[in-house]
Formats: sequence, C-alpha cells, structure tokens
Amino acid sequence: EVRLVESGGGLVQVGGSLSLSCAASAFTFDDYAIGWFRPAPGKEREGVSNISSRSGSTYYADFVKGRFTISSDNAKNTVYLQMNSLKPEDTAVYYCAAASLARARELPIEEYPSRGQGTQVTVSS
Repeated sequence: EVRLVESGGGLVQVGGSLSLSCAASAFTFDDYAIGWFRPAPGKEREGVSNISSRSGSTYYADFVKGRFTISSDNAKNTVYLQMNSLKPEDTAVYYCAAASLARARELPIEEYPSRGQGTQVTVSS
C-alpha cells in the first residue's frame, strides 16, 4: 500500500518561507509522479505542483510560479516543496499525492489516487 507522510508545515509571516516534505514508501518511487494540492475557495481542491521522479520534469500552477520549487531526492524517496514569498492566500492544508506515471498523464494532481494526511500552512499578515 502506498504511504505518504507530509511534514514541515507551520505558521509564517507574509513574505516568509516554509519547506514541506513528503516521505513516500511501499512503491517504486521512480515509477510515480508526486504532487501537492490544497483546498481552494470556490473549488474543492487545486493542484499546486508535481514532479516526475524518473525524469525530473515539473509542473507549477500559475499562482505559485516563481515562488514555489518542487524537488525530489530519489535515494530518500522524498519530495520537497520549497515555498517562498508566502501570501495569506497560501494558507491551507497541503496534501502530498502520488500516481503512477501512466495515471498522472490522465489525472489532475488533486485526483491522484494516493494521498497523505496533510500538513497545515498558515501565513499571517
């Protein structure tokens, strides 16, 4: 069973930074895309970013481009989301999610079949 465990959330002031981690286990890391999504006003969820562990290709939603960076350490089966220049509207529970590379081509990040429990990010103004 795929297991994803997030960490690194917390409280930060506007303009600050946080780094989230997603530790993955029980699947072949290189065969998956790993991403982050969060709840969004007016929508159930919105995809933030993802990375293909095999190729290293990445995707960013427009609202985080230039501020967030996703990376992976395949030796540690861990994906990181470095969040800089945080805004109050970034406040949310951030969920790590995984899908096989084949399914990731068909699904938006927020519909990846495996997900963690989430980590709270709060940006205070």
